[in-house]
Amino acid sequence: MKSRKNQSVDGLDRRTFVKSAAAAAAFTIVPSHVLGKDKTPPSDKMNIAAVGVGGMGESNLEEMETENIVALCDVDWEYSAEVFEKYPDAARYKDYREMLDKEKDIDGVVVATPDHTHAIVTLAAMDLDKHVYTQKPLTRTVSEARALTKAAKTKQLVTQMGNQAHSGEHIRLIIEWINDGAIGPVREVHAWTNRPVWPQGILKRPEPMPVPDTLSWDLWLGPAPFREYNDIYLPFNWRGWQDFGCGALGDMGCHVIDLAHTALRLGYPERVTASKTTQMDPDDRWKKAENTETFPHGSLVTFEFPQRGELPPVTLTWYDGGLQPPRPQELEDGREMPDTGLLFIGDKGVLMTGDEMTRLIPETFMRSYDLPEKTIPRIEVSHEQNWIQCCKELKTASSHFVYAGPLTETVLLGNVALAFPYESLEYDWKSMQFTNKPEASEWINHDYREGWSL
Repeated sequence: MKSRKNQSVDGLDRRTFVKSAAAAAAFTIVPSHVLGKDKTPPSDKMNIAAVGVGGMGESNLEEMETENIVALCDVDWEYSAEVFEKYPDAARYKDYREMLDKEKDIDGVVVATPDHTHAIVTLAAMDLDKHVYTQKPLTRTVSEARALTKAAKTKQLVTQMGNQAHSGEHIRLIIEWINDGAIGPVREVHAWTNRPVWPQGILKRPEPMPVPDTLSWDLWLGPAPFREYNDIYLPFNWRGWQDFGCGALGDMGCHVIDLAHTALRLGYPERVTASKTTQMDPDDRWKKAENTETFPHGSLVTFEFPQRGELPPVTLTWYDGGLQPPRPQELEDGREMPDTGLLFIGDKGVLMTGDEMTRLIPETFMRSYDLPEKTIPRIEVSHEQNWIQCCKELKTASSHFVYAGPLTETVLLGNVALAFPYESLEYDWKSMQFTNKPEASEWINHDYREGWSL
């Protein structure tokens, strides 16, 4: 979360929640010109390439084995060796730019690299008219999210962010129950996660270590400022480092906040306020330490959303690092809250979701509730297969970038607020500026290492 140079990118609405029409609108809508009639769909089997295959990319590819896996790219061939062996006919690369230049027959690209390279790899593929499936969070910075949103609006491509719950049952139930007026108008939401499950709150960079022979460290760094290698960063703990990841909020917000963002049509917040765990200077226990390297051990972020038509303003509070919202009085004694979840506080009741469960509370309320008709079409395949089907039919995928970009932007505004704790930042989404704190606006943007650009 270092200061970034300014780079401007162009910007981008019971029953008011009427039933099926409004519910469906919450999931779409891409303008009709985005997926044009002149685009030729892939053949019966797509030719798929993947960038970043040693981690989450492997799981994505397993869901895409109905297709031709034609090219694999990873900067560490030892870490990704099992995946390479699993698809022996796929061409192998370390540099995604070389892969995109040489593999002319690719139909779609899976991007499952660390967060700091999501945007550059994704946009490079889109510039070559490749359909793209990119892991969440869509980008590391707010301005990158806006850039991919803009590209998705102008390109005739099928895009999908890898927040699998967006294709699942729970999000559809939540929308249908809220549309039905089960808990009345919602003005307050609480969202939490058990993350981080990786180190955070580290004040200093570790000492340099020799780079493993199998790893291309410079390619792994990509657009991030140069630093010496240490095995603390790889293969997973980069999530806690500000130059590479987005912390607990960035990792899980695109899953958890997504449910509220869709169900309540939240759009962009008008105000963001953060607080976080603090650390003391190891050389002066009376002085707070300044941490410019990693995200805090725990954070609490409040997003304030304005009224949307007849929908009331909403305050959404995020908790991580072991923090949770106060236990709702409606929850029965002895019943635990999920490790990661959401509370929708309505004028007439409370809805709780998490750990593969969605219920009205207390349970007596749930049992007395006359369940509404299922009005939202269900996706009967995996999130990855939804993308593949939409590529073949030139339809809009579940979590397309025109939706996922603003969701990611909203989540990442919380990370900006963590750099200015205890200050209420007023956000103008059209200009991508904090109107009452100009210096905070610098954190919205990005400054790439020489030789790298979006």
